[in-house]
Amino acid sequence: MTSDIQEVKFEEALRQLEEIVTRLESGDLSLEEAMTLFEEGQRLAALCNARLESAALHVEQLTSDGEIIESQVI
Repeated sequence: MTSDIQEVKFEEALRQLEEIVTRLESGDLSLEEAMTLFEEGQRLAALCNARLESAALHVEQLTSDGEIIESQVI
């Protein structure tokens, strides 16, 4: 997994999260491995959620009052 999760793009974080879910669902992991993957999955899910919320806010700002508001790229 990634060492600096904040630098991971949304699509890559989502792909990694899907991979973690698949591995956890397989049931072929030790408890320690499962817990480590679960923790990484929690971090990735939080990152994805934050990026989605940021994107939704950005779209809301862009469409409010029919005006385009200049802002930073997410």
